[in-house]
Amino acid sequence: MSYCKQEGKDRIIFVTKEDHETPSNAELIADDPNDPYEEQGLILPNGDINWNCPCLGGMASGPCGSQFKDAFSCFHYSKEEVKGSECIDYFRNMQECMQKYPELYPQEEDKESSSQAESDPGSASVASTEGSALSPETDAAPSTSNLSSDSVSPTDSQAAS
Repeated sequence: MSYCKQEGKDRIIFVTKEDHETPSNAELIADDPNDPYEEQGLILPNGDINWNCPCLGGMASGPCGSQFKDAFSCFHYSKEEVKGSECIDYFRNMQECMQKYPELYPQEEDKESSSQAESDPGSASVASTEGSALSPETDAAPSTSNLSSDSVSPTDSQAAS
């Protein structure tokens, strides 16, 4: 005999072998393509843009949502030979809006530089010395003050003697 057990928010159903032998009477309902809560993808069956698609990453909402929708709609419905070529002003408006909110819309180079700085904290000091001119002492001979005895090759020690 099967039975149920409640544990907090979970309901555990124990079934017997006999319960599994009888065919299921569950009815499957076909997906409704007009269901607004059903995940449709970026383009709806009627050709419209699904602004609720998770693939847009929330770009259709937020402070620059209307500019994004204008630019994306223009591109999507473009009939020009070079698709979207008439949409440059819309994309420029969107970009200008996004530049007002760098914390919400970081630039690609901002992402790369922040991820490099996080992964290599010494990179900032290396970058600051790369463009500097070397002093005459460092041009003439490499400094050995930072070298350990095991990092010196036999030819280095022969040349020093």
